[in-house]
Amino acid sequence: MQPYTICLMGGVARNPLVRLAAPASASFPADEHIAIVGPNGSGKSLLVDMLIGKYPLKEGTITYDFSPSTSKTVYENIKYIAFRDTYGSADANYYYQQRWNTHDHDDVPLVRDMLGEVRDEKLKQELFELFRIEPMLDKPMILLSSGELRKFQLVKVLLTAPRVLIMDNPFIGLDAQTRELLNTLLAGLAKRSAVQLILILSMMDDIPSYINKVLPIANRTVGQMMQRDQYLTIFRNADILVPEDLQQRIIDLPYDNTNYVSDEVVRLNKVSIRYGDRTILKELDWTVVRGQKWALSGENGAGKSTLLSLVCADNPQSYACDISLFGRKRGTGESIWEIKKHIGYVSPEMHRAYLKNLPAIEIVASGLHDSIGLYKRPKAEQMSVCEWWMDIFGIAALKDKPFLQLSSGEQRLALLARAFVKDPELLILDEPLHGLDTYNRRRVKKIIEAFCRRQDKTMIMVTHYERELPATITDRIALKRNR
Repeated sequence: MQPYTICLMGGVARNPLVRLAAPASASFPADEHIAIVGPNGSGKSLLVDMLIGKYPLKEGTITYDFSPSTSKTVYENIKYIAFRDTYGSADANYYYQQRWNTHDHDDVPLVRDMLGEVRDEKLKQELFELFRIEPMLDKPMILLSSGELRKFQLVKVLLTAPRVLIMDNPFIGLDAQTRELLNTLLAGLAKRSAVQLILILSMMDDIPSYINKVLPIANRTVGQMMQRDQYLTIFRNADILVPEDLQQRIIDLPYDNTNYVSDEVVRLNKVSIRYGDRTILKELDWTVVRGQKWALSGENGAGKSTLLSLVCADNPQSYACDISLFGRKRGTGESIWEIKKHIGYVSPEMHRAYLKNLPAIEIVASGLHDSIGLYKRPKAEQMSVCEWWMDIFGIAALKDKPFLQLSSGEQRLALLARAFVKDPELLILDEPLHGLDTYNRRRVKKIIEAFCRRQDKTMIMVTHYERELPATITDRIALKRNR
């Protein structure tokens, strides 16, 4: 009889709020590496939470066989890491902009402290070298870029040598070089029979060659496990149809006919940003002119998010720099809210700060006031605008659902709608498509393209994937990491 590390039969979660649409059954052969693949909101995370024992069962059974591990506990044998473009695990003490306020770093642990003591020195050195951990050891955790944090979290878990390693979207947010390094490491782990890999993915293109089988899930229903090649043959040619009138609805939005103070939206003159002894940006010159659509690129840790924090008026160091936004020099009396009213913004930091369990439509409405949460009740016509943008992003049916009960991909769509809701002069999208399935990536990309085709609209977009950039990009800037 074939051994299974995990065998779930007819599982129904005790809590009705986290149940799948039908009893779930899935067996994970001990010598296979498996991908659980499905669209946003399909129930992938709910299934995994049952597998790791987070949600006790009302019906059905779940059994484990962690041989050859001597430990029989689920906690020691199954390690689960969720990478959802929320800049790491949520912390109730974290607030938006904290990353840029250096005086708030005193009580934040260093990477070295969080890694702790390691018994297997050989494995430690291998992982440290592969992921270039040494330069990060004395950095406060809060100053890590999203990609650097990914490296840290993977190394910390891999040092425990688990029997089963479950990773939710492990490649999100990583630059091309780091993705290749991670793939190389995971391919090596896949060859070791002692470690079983289970990847949770929204994109079939992300299924690595070392994955043997795929467990599809859709509409909160678990499908039948199949060979990787069989899955790709069936689903790769599936039609993905985005509503034909989607772009025209956006293009037809009225032009506000504003009398702009300046055609310069952003101007940085010899800007340098330092944290401790590390220089993030060095004498950077950059001008963004109204109507331009910029692609901002660079490896993890190159300073992309820091640069955007200056443009969004979130970084206190901007007052000591020669920066002008929307024709006004920083530090000449303008408030951050006067700046933010021109900007629609979504980023990993913003996603992480949003721990508000408000109805999704109120999350979208908070974009009207640039707040984290909703503190001023919108007018009826403003709520209609929120509903319109939720419909554009395909989440109108979720408007009354609490934000924290949405899947990570659904949360991202709500935050994207929030960025667009005031029809901003400047749209800033920091890794906007991460965590989205194939359909929603295509839909959002069309939305971005339509927005960019409108008169006087300006955009800055960050992505590590060239294919994610809209055809409307006019200019590029690539940051290099200061060594």
